[in-house]
This record gives sequence, C-alpha cells and structure tokens, in this order.
Amino acid sequence: MIDPTPVLEVEHLQIDFLTRRGTVHAVRDVSFTIGRGETLGLVGESGSGKSVTAQALLGMIELPGRIVGGDVRWKGESLVRGPHVRRTIERVRGQEIAMVFQDPMTSLDPVFTVGSQVVEVLRRHRRLSRKAAKARAVELLDIVGIANPTERISQYPFEMSGGMRQRVLIAMALACEPELLVADEPTTALDVTIQAQILELVAELQQELRLAVLLITHDLGVVAGVCDRVAVMYAGKIVEDAPAADLYATPAHPYSAALLRSTPRLDIVLDRLVAIEGAPPDLRRPPAGCAFATRCPFAIDHCREEQPRLEVFEPVPNAVGAGDAETLEELEQPARTERTVACFRAAEVREEVLS
Repeated sequence: MIDPTPVLEVEHLQIDFLTRRGTVHAVRDVSFTIGRGETLGLVGESGSGKSVTAQALLGMIELPGRIVGGDVRWKGESLVRGPHVRRTIERVRGQEIAMVFQDPMTSLDPVFTVGSQVVEVLRRHRRLSRKAAKARAVELLDIVGIANPTERISQYPFEMSGGMRQRVLIAMALACEPELLVADEPTTALDVTIQAQILELVAELQQELRLAVLLITHDLGVVAGVCDRVAVMYAGKIVEDAPAADLYATPAHPYSAALLRSTPRLDIVLDRLVAIEGAPPDLRRPPAGCAFATRCPFAIDHCREEQPRLEVFEPVPNAVGAGDAETLEELEQPARTERTVACFRAAEVREEVLS
C-alpha cells in the first residue's frame, strides 16, 4: 500500500559543475516527490542528469560540482541547507536513505572480502559487535538470494559473477533497513536473465519492507515492470512525470514518445530500429527555449523562444487509452495520480499517439 504523504521532496533542484571550458548546468530546476512504498522510475538518455540528481539526495555533490538552487527535504528536513545539514546527512545516509551504485565491480573494494564490507556498514551505522555484524551479514546475503552465504562471505568481489556482486551491493544497501532505496542503473552490464532476477528481488524487497524506491535507468523495459510512476528527464530537466501505465499508453511529451518509439518491441517487426535524430544540447550554453526543440517534430517558434513549465496536463482516468483501462485498474494506484508535462504542444502529441 502506497502512502500518499511524500517522504522525499525535491524542489527546483539546480546543480552546476565548474570546468575549464565553462559552467555545466547539469541539473536545471528538477522537482519530484516519492511516497512511502512507492517506486519512481527516473529515465532518460546518458548525460541527462539522473545520477547527479541521485547523488544530491545523499549529499554526495562535491567540487567541482555544487548545488546552486532548490532544496531536497527528507521527512520535511532539508538535506541541502541549514546550520546542521552535514550532521543531518551523516545520520540519514546509509541508515534512512541507501544507494545501490551502477557498477558493482568498481563500487566494491577488490582487496576486502564482500563479508567484511557488509560488516563495516553494520558496525559503522548500527554499532554492532563484530560477531553480531558477521551473523547479520550472512543473513543479508541469504535474503538477497546468494547461495551458501556462510561460504560466500569470505570471497572477494572478483570471485563472484556480476549478478552476485550486484546482490552484495543490494545487501549492503539494506543492511541498516533504510526507508528509501536509490538504485542507480542496478542492471547495467548484466545479461537479460540476471536483470530480471535483480529487478524481481528489488520488487520483492520493496513489498516486504515497504521501501520507497528511486530507480534510475535508461531502459524503459525495466521501468515498465516495477515502477508506479515515471519521471522522464532530458537535458537536466524533468519533461514529463506520470503514472507508469498512463505514460506507456499515451505519452504527452515528444521526448517520452520518441523514447518509447525507439524501444524494440516483440509485437512489431521493423526493418530498422527507430532512432531519435540529433543530439542533446551543450549544457554549458543551454538553449533559451525547450531543450528538445531542435530534435522535435512538433516544435514551433514559441518552443524555441520560451522554456515550457512543468504543469499539470490531465488526470489519469481521462488520459489512458480505452484499451489500457483494464491494465491500469490492475495496478496499484501511485501516491500521486496527476500527470505533469513541460510542453506547449502536449495535447497534439497525445492526439497523435492515440491516432
């Protein structure tokens, strides 16, 4: 059951990176919320600002990066500004908000056993004795589906497969029983079978522990299977935020529609895969208007001159195609059921999708 009261609120977040060639405006006015027990998918192509946004939630933005605007609030408490913000982040990070990084081979220390790395988390945050921490580490490896955990706990990361290393990272993230799990590309570089197993594991743990989950990915197939809501990110901005069933049935932003068109489907055979023409803008010099305008078939002069705001477009019941009504009813309703879109021509995009 999803609690509509948000535990995480990101409001107008802006993050810059100082470089020799100029300031890169990596995250530009990003806002979203996550309720307890809800899974939000943050999708977009590489370089859109997904991982940087996730790092800001845990206070991991360091020079040459800096948060120049906006706020991140956890249960109403700011993680960005205030006299005791560092102390707040140290209390929250790892215990209440945990992160699964995208490359387990570089995230795990190769010179320590996986067991010692899980034990370190437990001793650091839970103040357990070494014996109690080791027993809990074995239990955590068992929970995430690693066979023979008492033996595996003494192995080094290079002795494990990619899928097993990813399970160890999930075990480390769950060690302190967090309320929010941030999973940054948790299935990258894994084969399809292992991907499915990892996603199934995250979904099961989310249900059992009533976790809120922020799932960051560029794979729309991953999002379709596990997320309640989807936020589509492009050039440092969220351009559409909608319930998953609604977004897949009738995307209202041209970029969302283009992403879905470029995703291979089993029921449609094409001679060539559909690609999104052009390239994202240089965020050292972001355009005055919509960042997607140069790649958008719906763009008009207004789009190039003014940035559209992320605004409520249409409530879910009226936005779903007739053929998808039963699918929507089968899914648990997300904490927030409205759709927001940053596009002057959202109505025309949706009409073309429906036609």
